[in-house]
Amino acid sequence: MKRIVGAVILLTVLGVAGYFYFKQPPKAQYKTQKVERGAITSTVSATGTLNAVVTVQVGTQVSGTIAKLYVDFNSPVKKGQPIAQIDPALFNSAVQQSRGNALNAEASLAKAKVTLADAKRTLGRNRELLKEGIIAQSDLDAAQTAYDSALAGVKAAEASVMQTRGALKQAETNLNYSTIRSPVDGTVVSRNVDVGQTVAASFQTPTLFTIAQDLTKMQIDTSVDESDISKLKVGQKATFTVDAYSDRQFEGSVVQIRNAPVVTQNVVTYVTVIAVDNKELKLKPGMTANVTVETLRKDNLLKVPAAALRFKPRSDKDTKASGKPGSGGMTGTGGGQGSGPGAKGRPGGKDGGQKVYTLNAEGKPVPVSITTGITDGSFVEVLTGNLKEGDDVIVEQVSQDKKKGGMGSPMGPRF
Repeated sequence: MKRIVGAVILLTVLGVAGYFYFKQPPKAQYKTQKVERGAITSTVSATGTLNAVVTVQVGTQVSGTIAKLYVDFNSPVKKGQPIAQIDPALFNSAVQQSRGNALNAEASLAKAKVTLADAKRTLGRNRELLKEGIIAQSDLDAAQTAYDSALAGVKAAEASVMQTRGALKQAETNLNYSTIRSPVDGTVVSRNVDVGQTVAASFQTPTLFTIAQDLTKMQIDTSVDESDISKLKVGQKATFTVDAYSDRQFEGSVVQIRNAPVVTQNVVTYVTVIAVDNKELKLKPGMTANVTVETLRKDNLLKVPAAALRFKPRSDKDTKASGKPGSGGMTGTGGGQGSGPGAKGRPGGKDGGQKVYTLNAEGKPVPVSITTGITDGSFVEVLTGNLKEGDDVIVEQVSQDKKKGGMGSPMGPRF
């Protein structure tokens, strides 16, 4: 009987102790990370499209039917090389007709010159005869009129010759244009015609071929947000990746920052051109590139984790109100890639209100005011503040729920 009473008393004591033990709020614990010294690189990220530096669209200046194609997709071409032929039959006929008109005009000019020479001789003879009184003044006037008319006839014939020569040159030029030639050295990246297709040269010349002048030199046209454009400068290094080679990082440099804004759904961006070396010809026009431009780099500086700037300890009242312990609240927005000095309200901002928390001897968080510099998204530069290398700063608040421990319920498990 004594054993039963003793067991009951023991269970009662354990129950009361367990009740007060589990009634206590869970004790907050914190995850910390050390303050380090090292390098930080500030970057700007953007997405763009790979293009050839010079792309030429080849059209036609004459209309006709495509008779021959000398090149295809990916064909290397040289400047002046024939790449297509429009049926030249009509153009040959036009050249022959214009040449015949030119010869006829030249013959008319020769005839007019003969007439002029005859009228000139007659005029001179009549002047002498008039002096001797053999002919009347009217005869001299008639000879003068004939001379002037012959002179005008020569000028008209000369104009006709010039006109027909121009028509002949135009016909020969059109015949020459029937052979479409490459205007540059390069590679054919697009062919938009086939043999037998009729092309019409109108106000807007149709594009038959697209030729990339040099695919070993390419560029990326990126769109950079207006908030980041001030950080970019010509000559800055850039790295990028493409989906086709996701395990490889390519290099380039900023060569142009265009001033013309591009507005899309009230978002203002600026086109920034990245020059790329493509000697291996792995990169192709139209590929999407994810670009990262290095805007600033500092070495041997004091830096804290960006998560430490976002941390804010929860009070006991906050923990009870939420019904469960959790991570600390957030201050700022975190400062991803592309943030830099002067970005207020996020890591990297010099607003003087930045705080991190360290643990005192009792294990409670203590705020430390700091001012910050550049960031790479993971770490933030510490400009001033009572921190030194090796100090632990809080990055997350975690609480240990005692009810999840190994003791279990004091009344035993429920079934």
